[in-house]
Amino acid sequence: MVYYRKYRPQTIAELDNQKVRETLYAVLSSVSVPHAFLFTGPKGLGKTSAARIVAKAVNCQQKAKRKKQNEVIEPCNKCDQCISITNGTNLDVLEIDGASNRGIDEIRDLREKIRLSPASAKKKVYIIDEVHMLTTEAFNALLKTLEEPPPHALFILCTTEPQKVPATIVSRCFHIVFTRATNEELVHSLKRILQGEALKAEDEALEIIAKLSDGSFRDGAKILEELVSHSTGSGQGGKKITKELIEQKFQISNIQFQISNMLEFLAKKDAKGGLRLIGKMVEQGVDMKYFIEQLINTLHELLLFQFKIIPSPGTTSALTVEEIRKLVELLAKAHQELKYAVLPQLPLELVIVEWSVGDAVALRSPRQFENSSNASAPAVRQSADLGVRPAKRDLAKSYSHAKAPRATEMDRIWQQLIEKVKQHNHSVAGVLRGCTLSRYDGKELVIETKYKFHKEKLEEKKTREILEKACEEIVGKTLKISVVLKQT
Repeated sequence: MVYYRKYRPQTIAELDNQKVRETLYAVLSSVSVPHAFLFTGPKGLGKTSAARIVAKAVNCQQKAKRKKQNEVIEPCNKCDQCISITNGTNLDVLEIDGASNRGIDEIRDLREKIRLSPASAKKKVYIIDEVHMLTTEAFNALLKTLEEPPPHALFILCTTEPQKVPATIVSRCFHIVFTRATNEELVHSLKRILQGEALKAEDEALEIIAKLSDGSFRDGAKILEELVSHSTGSGQGGKKITKELIEQKFQISNIQFQISNMLEFLAKKDAKGGLRLIGKMVEQGVDMKYFIEQLINTLHELLLFQFKIIPSPGTTSALTVEEIRKLVELLAKAHQELKYAVLPQLPLELVIVEWSVGDAVALRSPRQFENSSNASAPAVRQSADLGVRPAKRDLAKSYSHAKAPRATEMDRIWQQLIEKVKQHNHSVAGVLRGCTLSRYDGKELVIETKYKFHKEKLEEKKTREILEKACEEIVGKTLKISVVLKQT
């Protein structure tokens, strides 16, 4: 079993977030427990784990034997109720995925069943994960239940996007915010796993893992597990996690040097230099997610230095405040798109191109990009640089002039297509930026690409549906979409 599941907290004391621990102790030690909780915060912070612990705390059979009603009690994890809740087999504790059960029919079914008394537990507990995914109608139905819940019912709503939960729902719940874990809390969590696995780690190594975890307990456990596997595979026996092992795994030792070089290329708007640097990092096995995070952190330091908030940054750069702001926005977007990227380096490469040469020039092919310094090129050549082929005379015979868009119209359609697709799938939009619009005659749209894997991606069923929908939104009718490989 993976670490983050194997070492999932089973008591309030085991929760690594100090503020959450203190809040739950205070709430669960009172005579009256709220009928609804709302747990909010980023992924990997233990919201679901805390929900299960609450379910055990209110149903633990040992609690009934306690004389003091207001005494703080941890789940015993030994009685039938605690064990069945831990195993996920308790009939009175139901975990519902809000993304899969988001309609009004599912919530109506929930309302009907919740009126029934618990089968064996004291409280019937409903844990609704990603509750923000519910439809408006479903939220309205849920609201009625929260306003007048049966005495035996308890709701625990969990979400990573609290802004999407209606205020009427929030106001009827006891709200606990799960903030990003501090380095101290992450190290505490990692040490708990190390103790359970009989492993050792250097304190400095644990600090580095905490920084790599981006405030997530789950990510920290995953990174630790990767390092243990890596040390075993490299013949180190998996007995101790060292700073050197982490640097070997994540290529951290030369990251700062690479960041300095990247900042220099960005300041000069040298796209070719930046792309070459990314290529070298890919060959070295540098983690792109970590590199982007560290690049953003460095830009943040430069920003604070500009306003004299800190005495000196870790590196120097000629970037202005406005340039830093724009770069942070682009890099933050690239960081979000990593999860869906066809290639891990692609989001960062697109940032380099967009920053250095702008969206319009980004549509050029590599060969055209190298020749872009020729400013005296005629207008027809400039159209070709944008990946647009001038209409040939013999094509005019096959369809009317009205159906043969000029280069400027094709540019507009291509830009709109990328923007429309971006609303549905950032990764597909990234692929389109590496392609060109070869032909559009009002009935058919032909996309040209140099790479076979781009062609395969664009011809996938789901991708084709996205493209067809986007085209229909732009031109108001269904188009035939073809993808062709550029002939070299």
